[in-house]
Amino acid sequence: MTRSGRFVVALWLLGLAAFALVAWRGQFTTDMSAFLPQRPSDTQRLLVEQLREGSLSRLVLIGIEGADAPTRARLSKALAARLAASGLFTGVQNGDATELARDRDLLFNNRYLLSPAVNAGRFTVAGLREAIGESIDMLASPAGMMIKNLLPRDPTGEMMELIGAFAGQQGPASRDGVWASQDGKRALLMAQTVARGSDTDGQGEAVARVRAEFTAVADDSGAQLRVSGAPVFSLEARATIRSEVERLAIISAIGIITVLLLAYRSFTALTLGLLPVLSGALAGVAAVILGFGSIHGITIGFGATLIGESVDYSIYYFVQSRQGYDGEWRARFWPTIRLGVLTSLCGFASLLFSGFPGLAQLGLFSMSGLVVAALITRFVLPQLRPARFVIRDTTNLGRAVAPAIGKLGRRRWVIAVLAVAAVGVLVAHQDRLWNTRLSELSPMSPELLALDASLRADLGNSDQGYLAVVNAPTREAALLAAERVATRLQSLVDTGAIGSFESPSRFLPSQPTQQARRAALPERTDLAKRLQAALAELPLRADKLQGFLDDVEVAKGQPSLDAEALRGTSLGVAVDAMLQQRSTGWVALLPLHTNAAGSVDAAAVRAALASEPGALFLDLGEESTRLYAEYLDEAIWLSLAGFVAITLLLAGALRSGRRLLRVLTPLVLAVLLVMAALALVGERLTLLHLVGLLLAVAVGSNYALFFDDDNAAGDPRTLASLLVANATTVIGFGALATSTVPVLHAIGITVGPGAVLALILSAMLAGRKEVF
Repeated sequence: MTRSGRFVVALWLLGLAAFALVAWRGQFTTDMSAFLPQRPSDTQRLLVEQLREGSLSRLVLIGIEGADAPTRARLSKALAARLAASGLFTGVQNGDATELARDRDLLFNNRYLLSPAVNAGRFTVAGLREAIGESIDMLASPAGMMIKNLLPRDPTGEMMELIGAFAGQQGPASRDGVWASQDGKRALLMAQTVARGSDTDGQGEAVARVRAEFTAVADDSGAQLRVSGAPVFSLEARATIRSEVERLAIISAIGIITVLLLAYRSFTALTLGLLPVLSGALAGVAAVILGFGSIHGITIGFGATLIGESVDYSIYYFVQSRQGYDGEWRARFWPTIRLGVLTSLCGFASLLFSGFPGLAQLGLFSMSGLVVAALITRFVLPQLRPARFVIRDTTNLGRAVAPAIGKLGRRRWVIAVLAVAAVGVLVAHQDRLWNTRLSELSPMSPELLALDASLRADLGNSDQGYLAVVNAPTREAALLAAERVATRLQSLVDTGAIGSFESPSRFLPSQPTQQARRAALPERTDLAKRLQAALAELPLRADKLQGFLDDVEVAKGQPSLDAEALRGTSLGVAVDAMLQQRSTGWVALLPLHTNAAGSVDAAAVRAALASEPGALFLDLGEESTRLYAEYLDEAIWLSLAGFVAITLLLAGALRSGRRLLRVLTPLVLAVLLVMAALALVGERLTLLHLVGLLLAVAVGSNYALFFDDDNAAGDPRTLASLLVANATTVIGFGALATSTVPVLHAIGITVGPGAVLALILSAMLAGRKEVF
């Protein structure tokens, strides 16, 4: 090895060490918010915040099944107590009687600060007469026993006002003193994690604690635990992606190594041939971590597909330079490989301009990996290759398939037929060609999704996808805005535009509102006189209501409620979920529930919020779909831009319209045929199918360029190298096609067939070159 060769190898090893260090210290994520926009609109920013940090992203839904109802109730109480004491949850709710009693006491003791009915008119003689009269009338109702117990201290019915306000909210049934499903066969709990939605490790610890504590309390009761919610989804996604990446990497490696051993018949060549692949993959990981701060699991999975192209470079090197003449290989073949690399870079460079970090990650990974793999092939492999080293002669393989290639070249009319057929299929399926549902990218199993839907329905959370949102600079400003919005939303409830809504101001009114309600309470002597007059025509004596006078007097000097006063109650949990601090201020979330028809009148809600500064309506499902549609549209345009860049590059390099057409035609037709085939089998295209097609063009461009090269196309070694390279590509991407992760499956199902078609079509269009 020459001095310059030693320098090249040393530089490569230093680079590998640096890449490995960055990769080792980097953060691996499966947070799908990486595939959300980097510069979102106000509504999209809100969606991103809710997915990363919102209450829904921290809510764990828990079900206990099996055993009998008393046992399930006992386990529910024990589990709730253990989880609450763990410090990993901001709140744990299960409808326990003790918890309800604590909430009831808080409501009753603060009813004059919380009741929306409290105002100055409420405590006039006429107001007292009307309110007390209604309470007396309700004694004959099903709630009569409760009214009878409350009447001496709450004759105006403030507690019933609060109960009525909360009654509109959907909630779970109760069995044996805890929440249960409607059929009574499942005990229910809800737990809010301290860890944010973006903290997968923290949420993993919390979910693991749920399982561990249940195991500790369940013993041999026969009960089973069921957990769901966004934290569980995040953990399942991470576990699924990790296991799939490992499985696919093993399958691809075994298959590719087998093909290379059959081709090379040399472990030395095999080892050296994998160096560009490993170096490129490591460089891609390091580049993404340095550029984005972390790398997504899907990007790593996509990195496994890099093997499909980067391994081709070493195949071309070893097969085409079999006799060991590196100078000849550099002169005859390297320019074609270099042009193929540049073609791939043009395609993937367009992804860097995406406003979605996830797509930009894929572009940066691909570009970095391919450049490093090509450089290692060009400069490092010749230095590491032993002197007088040769691999098995593969020219017989090239000669064996030459007749078939010749026959294909005489049937070019098939290309026109296929092109027309593919376009016809795509036109016929144009309305259902693309899948714009973001959920199609989720790796969640149908069983887990069904469990989640079942638990949400039991808990009354099945329609939490609708939110009225208010932004404000301070907590108090957010509460005041929530009160104004609540007034408008109540009118929508009255007209049936929505079924009901929740508001943080219902549990924690703003300080001005509490002060106004406190100021509306009369002094004891005045209240006693007004009460005496109000009772003159009612069947109730004033001396029975001394507790009422005492409570109003206490409330008159009572301090206002704050968030700390609600701590440890379900009301506090609700406020924490609906009133959240952000870096830019505070946000109040008002969940909306569907009406009797099962819908929310979005237009009416938006109109009601229009006059409130900083107020937005968010339909999580609709906004997610719209966001993904924008994502897909952008990716399509970026891919087209990449294709234009590829065309310009090839036009400048080939300097011939005929040659340019001969190179581009098989690539375009391969893409059209793959899209048409997927449409025929009912597989609608997603964003990752598009990325896969882009990669198919990158891989296929190498084939097209070699068949266009007059010096290379007639060489049996070239044909053999293309066949071996294509086999490794099919194996690598064929493994991806078997993945249960939709995004990886999409890439595999497009690149594998696309590469095969690109090779065949390039051969058909290569002209009448003889292969001997």
